[in-house]
Amino acid sequence: MDSVFYWVSKLVWGLFAPDHLLLILLTLVCGLFWSGYQQIALYGFSALVLLCWVIALLPVGSWLLLPLETKFPANPPLPEQLDGIIMLAGAEKIDASYAWQQVELKAYSERALSFMQMARKYPDARLVFTGGLGSKLDKQFQEADVAALLFEQQGFDIGTIQFERRSRNTYENALLGKELVRPEKGEKWLLITSASHMPRAVGVFCRVGWPVIPYPVDHWTVPGESTSLGFAFGENLEQLTYAVREWLGLAAYHITGKTSAWVPDTCSNEP
Repeated sequence: MDSVFYWVSKLVWGLFAPDHLLLILLTLVCGLFWSGYQQIALYGFSALVLLCWVIALLPVGSWLLLPLETKFPANPPLPEQLDGIIMLAGAEKIDASYAWQQVELKAYSERALSFMQMARKYPDARLVFTGGLGSKLDKQFQEADVAALLFEQQGFDIGTIQFERRSRNTYENALLGKELVRPEKGEKWLLITSASHMPRAVGVFCRVGWPVIPYPVDHWTVPGESTSLGFAFGENLEQLTYAVREWLGLAAYHITGKTSAWVPDTCSNEP
């Protein structure tokens, strides 16, 4: 596993996430002011205020997310039979689930809902969950544990689900998942993840030689509403942060050879 890439990506994201970057820039402007550079600080502060108003009024995040979320169609035609169904981790609140000893999910919970739906639709398909990030409170408690508890509570026999427990990012999801499952050539595997994350996921699975049928869920955008103005600073900043994360992820994965293209749009078995 590429630990250097993992930790460098965490560091870069910690510095350049839009919400973090706004706070860092505001701190620098404050430092300039108290260091005697009042005029420069005033210009910097004015620019930051203008930027905040742009974020509050314009759905910039939606503009960035829409081309990713429309890269693969929602509810695609599916074959009569599937060999397997893969769910990528990300919906699990690990620390909260550990602390409260119950299932706690993030906004990406559609991944789990669709996984269970498809598992019931294709009862003979192999079921795979891949994700191994651990809780800060107890590293032994992982995303896979939250998912297992959720599936068990919903009536699934978790003994029929293969849990990959070591991966920390999308590349490792595909690489370690393939090592665990050992899919055979010509098999039809369904991949479930968030719509905006699907291009990067498909590119990674293609790179490791595991063709998949994309099944995007968890859409942030609403077609036709991306041009509307409003006043929603918090919501728009959250969308912008998520969008920048995906575009930076696509760029980093392409530069390091972890995806088949900068914005992958194919590499799937046809139904």
